[in-house]
Amino acid sequence: MCLIAFALDAHPDYALVLAANRDEFYDRPTAPAHFWEGDQGLLAGRDERAGGTWMGVTRAGRFAALTNVRTGPRAERRPDAPSRGTLVKAFLTDERPPAAFLDALADEADRYNGFNLLAGVFEADAAPQLMHYSNHGSERVRRVTPGVHGLSNAALDTAWPKVESARAGLARLLNDDRAAPAPLLDLLGDPTPASDESLPDTGVPREWERALSSVFIQTDDYGTRSSTALLIGHSGDVTFVERTFEEGTPAGDRRFSFQIGREGEKERK
Repeated sequence: MCLIAFALDAHPDYALVLAANRDEFYDRPTAPAHFWEGDQGLLAGRDERAGGTWMGVTRAGRFAALTNVRTGPRAERRPDAPSRGTLVKAFLTDERPPAAFLDALADEADRYNGFNLLAGVFEADAAPQLMHYSNHGSERVRRVTPGVHGLSNAALDTAWPKVESARAGLARLLNDDRAAPAPLLDLLGDPTPASDESLPDTGVPREWERALSSVFIQTDDYGTRSSTALLIGHSGDVTFVERTFEEGTPAGDRRFSFQIGREGEKERK
């Protein structure tokens, strides 16, 4: 996952309203969102190379999402490090509260390349529990406060142009009472790059920095592979819509809805 804009406990109907883009090389094998067989009602796409995922939710109300870090002391990638996508699966199939899981993860986080991990539990008619942890810089496990947030490949709420654009767009949708999958997916489709003077400096060439600065990314061999809209209601109803892309061209939508704590799901392609 490379861009997440989300509103936590900031809407009268929804505990979580989230819009997220996953950017990846086009040749990395990936399965679209589906309920994983034998994995406790886990709904997510799957990285077919390493077996993990970038974001998912379960019928029990567990939620996790991960972004890579490309700035700071852990930006340099170690090819022998374990896949960060396995951390999302690990939390979703665990039973510990988010803080306990992340505290334990912090003890072994040096094994991984740089990452941000959001981990939460949502239950009907209960205050949401959403925590954030990153293994880069001085970040520690912390509770995410209610409000509109953005996360990309740096610290939570770092003011990169595409993060600020996505946060502002999400805030407008909330203010206009348009918290729904279609507007959220439209928000994620903006291909406009940031101006050169506003680009972050993460150590990559300027041309690559520019290409990565848009909400929706499309290059010759790398870009946005999927966009996801996720809404979790205060009453425990979940709507998950994933739009996949083939080298920038929409390849179809998958829609799921279910009630936290209940068996069974609905899917509409």
